[in-house]
Amino acid sequence: MQAVRHNSSPDAAQLAAQIKEWGRALGFSAVGISGVDLGDAEGALEAWLAAGYHGEMNYMARHGLKRARPAELVPGTLSVVSVRLDYWPEAHDAQHQLADPERAYVSRYALGRDYHKVLRNRLQKLADRIGDAIGEFGHRVFVDSAPVLEVALATRAGTGWRGKHTLLLDRNGGSTFFLGELFVDLALPADAPIAPHCGSCSACIDACPTGAIVAPYKVDARRCISYLTIELKGPIPEALRPQLGNRIYGCDDCQLVCPWNRFSRTTSEADFAPRNGLDSAALVELFAWSAEDFASRMAGSAINRIGHERWLRNIAVALGNAPTTPTVLAALQSRAADQSELVREHVGWALAQHAARRGGAGQDMEATT
Repeated sequence: MQAVRHNSSPDAAQLAAQIKEWGRALGFSAVGISGVDLGDAEGALEAWLAAGYHGEMNYMARHGLKRARPAELVPGTLSVVSVRLDYWPEAHDAQHQLADPERAYVSRYALGRDYHKVLRNRLQKLADRIGDAIGEFGHRVFVDSAPVLEVALATRAGTGWRGKHTLLLDRNGGSTFFLGELFVDLALPADAPIAPHCGSCSACIDACPTGAIVAPYKVDARRCISYLTIELKGPIPEALRPQLGNRIYGCDDCQLVCPWNRFSRTTSEADFAPRNGLDSAALVELFAWSAEDFASRMAGSAINRIGHERWLRNIAVALGNAPTTPTVLAALQSRAADQSELVREHVGWALAQHAARRGGAGQDMEATT
């Protein structure tokens, strides 16, 4: 971003108020403004990386402390506009889906269109609106697409506080929203941060299926189901596979139990509505998708990023955790000789789980009866 000469110099406080008004008109549930000093977040970032909690997400370490230094990441940045966009859709009940081990659970944020595109386009419209009012100005739009400490910026912008699960929380909106940022070369007044309201509650920590929230405000990504099903490229650690249950893409458990999500809002954004029946699909149905099926049905979805191979890997684990039925066994047997070594290994593990439950006998027979 290069600093540029603006056509006019409006009162900073007035412009900040207008930016928030324009943002709300564009459908953002909250708009806040912060400065660029995240110095007090650097220590926690360094400690988290040193502990190896980022797992295979090497990009987290690659950019070093630029994540905590917006003005180094984008020279010329003077302020950051942080926004929230609600995503929880009208969908099949999440708890009901989780409770049925023969059905697939997909994190509610990924049921519809890829949020990156939706939120990025909306943020660009906000930038265009600012430009219409003041003339050309330096800016960059970020939506989970660069080394940005989104939650730290959002807390400083007064749009919520960091919960013990490390997600942003708001008293009137819970945590079921996306975050995005607009880095600008405008000196705008910063909003006041919000005091945390988690108190002694440990619901999210207690509910995590794999114990990934190793301490309040600290997540070991290597144990997090979202990491295991999305970021991890290789085999899922065997010791953690049973804890995945029927979760095949992401996990919402820490949000589902959070008391503040009683106040979360259902989105009105049509792009986030469930597609391809993913809010209530059966595991065997999704496991039968060919690579071509996956490519066509997941086009425009955040799920597309993991590819067909990891999609099958995740579902194989869920089928290993499902009840031992002829339908489940037949589905697994259909991919026992899959061309992917990764898929074959997870299918083999799943079949072994069913064999162990039945005393190791008759799995082939059961698959065809």
